[in-house]
Amino acid sequence: MNRFLYCGVMRAKAYQKGLSFFNSFNLSRSVHSIPFATVDVEEISGSQPAEVHNLVQGKWKTSSNWNTLLDPLNGEPFIKVAEVDETGIQPFVESLSKCPKHGLHNPFKAPERYLLFGDISVKAAHMLSIPKVSDFFTRLIQRVAPKSYKQALGEVYVTQKFFENFSGDQVRFLARSFAVPGDHLGQQSHGFRWPYGPVAIITPFNFPLEIPVLQLMGALYMGNKPILKVDSKVSIVMEQMMRLLHYCGLPAEDVDFINSDGKTMNKILLEGNPRMTLFTGSSRVADKLAVDLKGRIKLEDAGFDWKVLGPDVQEEDYVAWVCDQDAYACSGQKCSAQSILFMHENWSRTSLISKIKNLAERRKLEDLTVGPVLTFTTEAMLEHLNKLLQIPGSKLLFGGEPIKNHSIPSIYGAIKPTAVYVPLEEIMKENTYELVTREIFGPFQIITDYKKEKLPMVLDALERMHAHLTAAVVSNDPLFLQEVIGKTVNGTTYAGLRARTTGAPQNHWFGPAGDPRGAGIGTPEAIKLVWSCHREIIYDIGPMPRNWEIPPST
Repeated sequence: MNRFLYCGVMRAKAYQKGLSFFNSFNLSRSVHSIPFATVDVEEISGSQPAEVHNLVQGKWKTSSNWNTLLDPLNGEPFIKVAEVDETGIQPFVESLSKCPKHGLHNPFKAPERYLLFGDISVKAAHMLSIPKVSDFFTRLIQRVAPKSYKQALGEVYVTQKFFENFSGDQVRFLARSFAVPGDHLGQQSHGFRWPYGPVAIITPFNFPLEIPVLQLMGALYMGNKPILKVDSKVSIVMEQMMRLLHYCGLPAEDVDFINSDGKTMNKILLEGNPRMTLFTGSSRVADKLAVDLKGRIKLEDAGFDWKVLGPDVQEEDYVAWVCDQDAYACSGQKCSAQSILFMHENWSRTSLISKIKNLAERRKLEDLTVGPVLTFTTEAMLEHLNKLLQIPGSKLLFGGEPIKNHSIPSIYGAIKPTAVYVPLEEIMKENTYELVTREIFGPFQIITDYKKEKLPMVLDALERMHAHLTAAVVSNDPLFLQEVIGKTVNGTTYAGLRARTTGAPQNHWFGPAGDPRGAGIGTPEAIKLVWSCHREIIYDIGPMPRNWEIPPST
């Protein structure tokens, strides 16, 4: 009886604490500042640079080594990032080593923390639903990873819905166990989801909020202690998000947040020995880490993502619009961006290409529907274009020019949305396939077409690709869908007339397939796969059979 009274008191206190949180913020909404924020998005400039700090063992710290970032739109030095070098890694290594392999919580240890994270999720979802806070993060994303307001707001929206999805009891439901009857009375086997303990998360620049938040919270929900590294170009977004999470009740010691270069982070991983590392980024770095970490890694690496248009031509305007969004939204800087389009000959006879061209040409720097490319220079992208145009039968469909009249610094790229046609037969040649399927992380796509009898060649082209993240099969023909889906492997495949390659929300799995290292994001299945392992506890408590005797040796 006392146990139930105690639980009731604890729930009442939690409820009162929650009311206090919401009331305190409602009062502060009349104040100009946002309570957790340490920067004013609109004031960040060369004369008022923002600072990004590190978090280790529950304390925010600076560094003697400051990396000054240039504004991707005007080249002004506008953010100073306190980067940790190899001489400063010891506090981070020690912090990882203090977390036991059984984690900060598990089904047998501190289970009240499952409830804590349900409460944190409630509060974080509420915060992101407030227009002032939502706009703060949307504009902050735009400052460091320029994309349209709607695209940046989409990140905030998905993150907010994710927090809603894992509010209340949903966190402990992630740790749901199962039991199987044993061979005799008193024996039962129980399967549990178990944390890894100390873990690491490394995320890229293109989704500064959505990717790190969803992976970080998944790690925390399951009982792990993460160290989080976000690409320094955009880490200010996640630094501010960490402050929001602390405001919502996240214990400061539960997460370490580091800014560093790749070499320093690699040293932390080798010396700190996290039990699992989640890496989102380039395939080259992913493969190196897989070796360095002896396979203790999950990957969501690069994707040369494809779209196949089937034989049934319909809703031409809609299909053209989705193709434009998939290839050129966020200036093509999505791991799910449409890299190559295979058109059935029936589509080749329509005005689809001219419609995609017209839509692409609407994009302009002024509203950031096209903008800086942060990992390729203009020269590198145009050099790749020129190599493609040397392939027999290839031609420039549109774009292929630098953006004019801008102040984007030369370390970044700035080209108009571009499409190159390459004949399917030429793509399949040994000396051109690797060139054509090289991922250009910018507003750049390959377009080709195929005749009905050449569908096996298209499927062969898809089979030869190295990364299998997203794909789209645009058709309502069930036999065509069956043929293409049955002979491909991409982990997130959209099928049907409205199929796309980008825009994954929080309500379905997003991740590659065909690789045992493949990670997912956003769903209960993804969180359990990436951030926990299976542990089996077999209870065998008796009673002993009556008149039991020691049997002969076997």
